[in-house]
Amino acid sequence: MGGESLPLRNRPERWPLLACWELPLGADQRPADGYRRVTEVGDVTVGGDRRGSGSWPLTAPTLIASGVVKAFGGRRVLDGIDLAVRPGEVVGLVGENGAGKTTLLRICAGLTAPDAGSVQVGGRVGYCPQEPGLLDLLTADEHLVYFGAALGLGRAASVAAGRRVLEEFGYPVADGKVTRRLSGGTRQKLNLALALLGDPAVLLLDEPYQGFDRGVYVNFWDHVDAWRAAGKAIVIVTHMLAELSRVDRVVELAVARPMAAGAGAGESASAS
Repeated sequence: MGGESLPLRNRPERWPLLACWELPLGADQRPADGYRRVTEVGDVTVGGDRRGSGSWPLTAPTLIASGVVKAFGGRRVLDGIDLAVRPGEVVGLVGENGAGKTTLLRICAGLTAPDAGSVQVGGRVGYCPQEPGLLDLLTADEHLVYFGAALGLGRAASVAAGRRVLEEFGYPVADGKVTRRLSGGTRQKLNLALALLGDPAVLLLDEPYQGFDRGVYVNFWDHVDAWRAAGKAIVIVTHMLAELSRVDRVVELAVARPMAAGAGAGESASAS
């Protein structure tokens, strides 16, 4: 069962997908199975007009997840999920614990292989996990250099771009502390800055504001508006229902049913 899309203002359209390109990877890296480059695939149905402007720009989706299935042990977490996000669109991903929100983002980021289905992206992906993936003995600048090098960025460019984001979120850049000495909210600011390195076309943000104080939290949503205006395709996992007016569409994931005995990956639990 796919995720239920709850658009704030829904105007379905059919948009041709002309070309999608895989997430850039290093020479020694390979994307998870199902995460691939695709060209000249068919039409996909997407919709939603947040501000009632009449219609969305005629642009192909930047992120498409098709028929994504994932099971862990005997429990199917994702059961045929479809998701399409266009440039300049913000999708809020909601659902109770165990519905597979984090798993879906990891699959879309190419970090976890689906059991069935595929993900196509049109540009670089920036992924901000729920738990910061930081190295305790490195400073913020050292993280920026390390992660920037993986994207092919030079030291100066990585530090300059990362510091701009950090300063906008009130990160104490001048302190030079290693990350293990930082508070949870401060670590999350660095986590978010790393996701934004390299000007990604797709942002996958898994509750990225955890630990933020009220002022920084409001500032985060103002930045979401700016990222939308810059044409990024954005998916945000959130439990903050009061902020759903700031997104263009809401997609709710339901907890998938248990797998039938003997059902394999990609098979429906009700299949005969």
